[in-house]
This record gives sequence, C-alpha cells and structure tokens, in this order.
Amino acid sequence: MSLSLIGIIFVQGYYISNSISNKENNFNFTVKQALIHVSKTIEKEEYRDHVIKVRKLLEQGIEVNKDTTAIINLYIKQENQANNETLVYRNAILEENYKLSSALFDIGLDSTSIKKIINENETKIFKTSEIDGKKSSYALLSQIGKTEDIMYETHYENFAYRKPIHKRTSREEIDRLLKLKLLQDGIDVNYEFAIYSNDLATKVQTENFELENQNTLGFPIFSGDNGNSNYKLLVNFPQRDKFIWSSVLGMLGLSVLFTSIILIAFITALIQIMKQRQISEIKTDFINNMTHEFKTPIATINLALDSIKNPKIIDDKEKVARYLRMIREENKRMHAQVENVLRISKLEKNELNISKEGISLHDLIEDAISHVELIVEDKQGSIETELMATKSSVLANETHFINVLVNILDNAIKYTPEAPIITVETVNVGNNILVSIKDQGSGMSKAATKRVFEKFYREHTGNIHNVKGHGLGLAYVKRIVEDHSGHISVTSEKDKGSTFTIKLPLIS
Repeated sequence: MSLSLIGIIFVQGYYISNSISNKENNFNFTVKQALIHVSKTIEKEEYRDHVIKVRKLLEQGIEVNKDTTAIINLYIKQENQANNETLVYRNAILEENYKLSSALFDIGLDSTSIKKIINENETKIFKTSEIDGKKSSYALLSQIGKTEDIMYETHYENFAYRKPIHKRTSREEIDRLLKLKLLQDGIDVNYEFAIYSNDLATKVQTENFELENQNTLGFPIFSGDNGNSNYKLLVNFPQRDKFIWSSVLGMLGLSVLFTSIILIAFITALIQIMKQRQISEIKTDFINNMTHEFKTPIATINLALDSIKNPKIIDDKEKVARYLRMIREENKRMHAQVENVLRISKLEKNELNISKEGISLHDLIEDAISHVELIVEDKQGSIETELMATKSSVLANETHFINVLVNILDNAIKYTPEAPIITVETVNVGNNILVSIKDQGSGMSKAATKRVFEKFYREHTGNIHNVKGHGLGLAYVKRIVEDHSGHISVTSEKDKGSTFTIKLPLIS
C-alpha cells in the first residue's frame, strides 16, 4: 500500500510537471508566433506606406532625372496551315530608372533611385483567304495587355535604414497588434515590451519593461533581404507563471483532492490496524490476567476440597469451617470479577439503570474506607482523611459510587509494594466538590496515565502478573463518574505514586 501510494503521488507529480512544461512550451511558441506576426505586419505596413508615398510623387511628376530606358521586345510567330491561321505574340519590357530628391524622404542623401518596369504584351491571330483569286489576311483575334510595376526595394532599404526606429513604428501600434494577436491565440495576460538595438534600449518600449533573460522572448524586426537586423522586438510577462499555473489549477486541485482522500484513507487504515493490534494485545493481556485471577481461587478451592475429603480433617470441625470459609471467599472473589465484567458490558449498552438521590459524599467516602480498612491494616498501612469541604451533598447512586471509591482505593493498595499510605481529601471549588485519593505506590508512566481509563487496558508488564487485575475497574469508574455528570483525572509519576481526582457538582 505504501509503495502504491508513493507511486500514485509520483505519477501525479510527473504528469502535472509535464503538463506545466507543455503549457510553458505552448505559451512560448504562441508568443513567438505573435511576435513574428507583429514584426512582419509592421514591416509590410511600412513598405506599403512607402510605396503609396512614392507613387503619389511619381504621379505628381516630381522626377529629377530619368537615367536610362531599356526596351526588350520578344516576337513569336506560329503558322497553322491546316486551318490557314497565323499567331503572332509580342512581349515588350520597358525599364526606366528615376532619381528623386532625398529631401522628400528626410534620409540624409542627395538623391535616391526608383526603378520602374512596364510590361506590354500583344497577341494577334491572322486568317488567310482568297478573294477574286487574290490572297488576303485579316486579324481574327487581337489581345493587348499592359502591366506596370515600380521596383522600390533599393529606395526602401536606403530610406528605412537611415530612419530612426521611433519614426518607423510606435509603441501604440505594436501594443495594438500584439494584444490583438495574443487574444486571438487565447493569451489574456499583461505584458511589457521594448525594441532593442544591438542589446541597447530604444525609445520604443513600455514604462515597466525589464530585460529578463529567462522569461523574455524576442524576434528580429525590420530585417533586410539578407535576413539580418539590428533591431529586436522583446516581450516579457510579469504574471506568466500565474497564467500558466491557472490553466492547470483545476486539474491540480482535483489531483491533490483525490490523492489526499487516498492518503487520509491509507493513514486511517494504518491507525485502525494499529488500534486493532493494540486491542489484540490488550485482550491477550486481559485473558492472561483473568487466567491468573481465576487460576488462584480455583486452585485454592480444589486444595480446600481435597483437604476436607481427608479422613483426618473431616472430623475436625474447626479446620472444615476454615476450609469452607476459604472456599466461600474465593467464590465471592470470582463472582465479583464476573459482576465487574457484566457491569461494564451493561454500561456499554446503556442497560445499567442507575437511580440517584441526594447524599453526603463524606458518608460515601467513610463507607468505602470501611470496605478496605482491614486489608490496609493487614499490610500495616493507613488511610488518612482530610475532608475539608464544607458542602458535600451530591446527587449519586450509593452502591455504584461506593464501588467507584473502593476500586480506586483497592488500586492504591495493590500498586503499593510496601505498607500503603493513602490520603483522601475533599475541597469545595465553586459549585463543585473535589475528591482526591493520593497514594505513595509505584505510580505510572505518562503513556499509561493517558490510557488508564480504557477498557481492558493495563500497563504492559510482559508475562509478570504480580498484581492481580483485568483492566476493567477504572473503565467502570470513569463510566459511573461521567454518568453522575462528573469528571475524573489522574496525575502520576513513576515510583512516586498517583493521585486520582473526582469532580462532582453539588446540589443546593
């Protein structure tokens, strides 16, 4: 599962990384195409405006010098005797060179050249016939065409080369063309641009343009016939990364969502597996403890019964009574353990009916102490009481709450290796009464204090069962206290004892 999850995350990351890379490549390609379009459009518009201007000057007759005129005539004659037709084709090319004053174009030269080419073609078909015994020819079809073209390249190159870049185009024109092309290609994001000449900035640039080699894209503008140019149109996008990420944000969000769901499910499954393992260990420990709990009284009962069957002892009434008392005590002990398990089961199913009445908590404490007093004296210990609370009336079930106190006191006795010294204190805090039961026993680790009220839980001691118990007493205590609208907590330190504190609401 772990390898599969890592694989899924890796594949998702690789796919998203590839998607972003493809988006970046597509973005760069689209921007490059837009720059090419803008560059070519500006060049075409400049050339078109230049041609229009020159034609107007020629139409106005502003000619300084007509240098040369070259005429090339091509004649083709073809006869077809089958139908007595003759085809004559003529093509004439006229070339004229003009010199115009450069002052008209403000390019710093005395004069500039214009080449004008006129193409004229004519096609005639002659038919031969006999009239009164004489041959004659007449034109069957005649086509005459004339085209005129002016070669502006030389003049345009001189004109454009000498003109400053800010006079050849404007920031507004570039912005209009670039924005329109980018919108057509689906890129709606702010940009900054500039025209650089040999890596030096020109006047044609936006206010916030910054040359960033990593994110700046460019394309030559105003290239000559050889394709070389001193100028380069550069553009960068301050919000480029945001724009690219926004295009994959939906896919990224879904990927993160579903991967998170899988991850949460995986972690939850691991936690459940760990909990089941802990529960299994606790139940195993519980069974081991219960085995020891029942093994001793059963063994004692068997020994007592075997002793009673002995002919020498069966007539000794005092010994028989002693053995019967032992059997009764061990039987009561096993019955108490079974009852404890059944009480917890009923509490879990909310089937335990607990009726409550107003009673003094100090009286319940005195009764609980009386139940364990003989055991404490047998171990040469003592229970001290400091009942400082001035108000002690609570709404409680006498039987169950005495069991709560007895369970805590019994734990304090069992988990004190030497003579148990137990202190029971009460104090009023607001509308509540606090009962603290403090011992000087072996104490618990911090991990144990967090789980001591869990059902079946006992601090792990391996296979050593020197302290009898089955991990149900404190779980029962917690459920009864909570049913009385109270709260129980414990503080403990290893080898320094534990303190259980119960808080109950007072009745007025």
